[in-house]
Amino acid sequence: MEEATIKKIWEDSTRQLERARVLNLQSWALNLRSFEMMQLQKAKSRLHALVPLKLFAVVAGIVWVLFLGLLVYGNRMANPFFTISVAIIALFNLLAIVVYLRHVVWIRQISYSESVVATQEKLSRLQVSTINTVRILMLQMPFYATWFWHISWIGTARFWLISFPAALCCAWLSYWFFKNLTLRNMDNKWVRRFMLLGPEYRNLLQAKAMMEETISFRENTVE
Repeated sequence: MEEATIKKIWEDSTRQLERARVLNLQSWALNLRSFEMMQLQKAKSRLHALVPLKLFAVVAGIVWVLFLGLLVYGNRMANPFFTISVAIIALFNLLAIVVYLRHVVWIRQISYSESVVATQEKLSRLQVSTINTVRILMLQMPFYATWFWHISWIGTARFWLISFPAALCCAWLSYWFFKNLTLRNMDNKWVRRFMLLGPEYRNLLQAKAMMEETISFRENTVE
């Protein structure tokens, strides 16, 4: 009789421990999901703040490209330097418009139902695309220093002492930015400071940091 009582007590104790373990796991899963949802909501809030900025940039870019197109059409190669420079600037801005619209689509595709890892991957893709867009746009810099050139200037001292060196400086700066504005160089304080001048990259980094914090929280909790 005593052996049966001890066995029953042992079985009850085992069941209670198992029930407590299941409840702890359920509580952990619920807390983790709540934390993930909260972090994802904060990240989406940061990203959604970028949508009006990007849409405004798209509208402003369209107006700017149309204006540049009118200038190119009006000049019609009367001054080749002007026509070619303005046309190239217009093409760069047209590319930026397309990329910004794609960014808006990417941001709106981020949902609460997807995993943190999937969201992190989308944020990383958006980060790389943002950096590459800035890099490419920097390549238009020299053409802002050549659009006012005229063929009659080529034989003058003003051209060789002022206009041409200024264009070379712009070309060197555009190359420097294109070479150094990479994801690998984001730890460089000057590169990072340059990217953080605007709210776009700053909000993106904050959203990504929230996802990294969520992943770290999950790993530490599991351990």
